[in-house]
Amino acid sequence: MKLEIRYLSKSYGSQAVLREISLSLERVHTLALIGPSGGGKSTLLRVIAGLERPDRGEVWLNDKEIVFQEKMLREHRRSVGTVFQSFNLFPHLTAFANVTLPLEKVHRYSPSDARQIAEDILKRFQLIEHAHKQPALLSGGQRQRVAIARAIAIKPKLLLFDEPTSALDPEMTGEVLDLIEELREEGRDFLLVTHQMGFARRVADQVAVLSHGRILECGPPSQVFDNSQTEVTRQFLSRILKY
Repeated sequence: MKLEIRYLSKSYGSQAVLREISLSLERVHTLALIGPSGGGKSTLLRVIAGLERPDRGEVWLNDKEIVFQEKMLREHRRSVGTVFQSFNLFPHLTAFANVTLPLEKVHRYSPSDARQIAEDILKRFQLIEHAHKQPALLSGGQRQRVAIARAIAIKPKLLLFDEPTSALDPEMTGEVLDLIEELREEGRDFLLVTHQMGFARRVADQVAVLSHGRILECGPPSQVFDNSQTEVTRQFLSRILKY
């Protein structure tokens, strides 16, 4: 993945969430966004996903600019898979239908092809025996695996994970992190917002630290975690690594 962000700003009313962010990365498989809560991580991810429009600035992904106009954004969203902390599954649909519906309605797969893709991916994620269940009948870990299966099924050029384990207990957190790490080992490109520092250090090629809407520093995990360049980063890591 090649990612170029130029002077990106976003406000909600009088609250500035992103403040002229700039970032340039080439040949990175995994970018982890870390930092204090409210620093702008999820908003930045949603802008890259095409789910939020910035007030100013540009985002280029693999040398192609994301054009923040609805027609162009619909096309962009078809090329990325996004996994949210709250799963965002359709509660009235089964796990199987949650995977097939976007394939049929958004990506124009035939019903038979969509069913085959869903069956294959649910088998891979050890969910096929739960395919007929609605989300309310699944555990948190199973729901998040269905959400990841749905994101993978569309064959995205980029996967975006927004705190994918924050709603899970420790056992389910490990289950989902193992799955994400498996996807990383396949060479998939993804961007991850997380408070799991050990996981970020293990899987990321680059780590960006956001605080108060700005990128404080960005570099390889060994640099950010062992030789932080800012006092805010050092204090944040000191606090979070205590637990």
